[in-house]
Amino acid sequence: MPAPEIATQSPDGGKALGHVNLMVDTLIANATIDEQVISVTILRAITRSLLASGSPSLASAFTDAARTRLRQTSAKRIANTNGLFETTMDGIHVVPTSNLDHVLARVRSLYGAGMGFASLGLLATIVKATVGLRWERDGAMAAKLAVIDTDISQAIQSCKEELESDRVNDLTNARETVSKLWLSVQESLGDVENWGGEFPFERAVNSVEYWKI
Repeated sequence: MPAPEIATQSPDGGKALGHVNLMVDTLIANATIDEQVISVTILRAITRSLLASGSPSLASAFTDAARTRLRQTSAKRIANTNGLFETTMDGIHVVPTSNLDHVLARVRSLYGAGMGFASLGLLATIVKATVGLRWERDGAMAAKLAVIDTDISQAIQSCKEELESDRVNDLTNARETVSKLWLSVQESLGDVENWGGEFPFERAVNSVEYWKI
């Protein structure tokens, strides 16, 4: 006998989307992020398999739900952009910290869910935070900044899709976010040229320079 369909509540008391099979809901309710119960890797594999085997409307519903949740958490918790970098033992160069990884995870969740402009604001803050810092040409910092440059390009693509889908409610704010990124990138360029480093955000410059909203 199949399990009945039931309306469910999320763990934080919020209303769940639609109805969930009782056994499936039991799995979800007990799928804590604990290697002894079910790992993050397994949860990701389940999600990817589900979305890949489902209809396009399923993926759309998934991202809609993700955006709703991200907006709720954004209202309550802003990613902490303090302490993104720390000085090495030589007292001159800097390296990325674990806090930067946490902020970048938030950034990728945002642009991956189609909230490009929200992610772009955080990326602009990260770029701005590099001004006045120095790093080794082939060190961990240079490698991380190259990845961030790619993140900016991905976020901009997400922004374009957000615009095309008519999901941007405040066009003025969107333009201000792009302007903030452009100013941060230009300030970084001038700063890096002054100390003779290698500018890490070339792709960002090319992506933003001729982009008109």
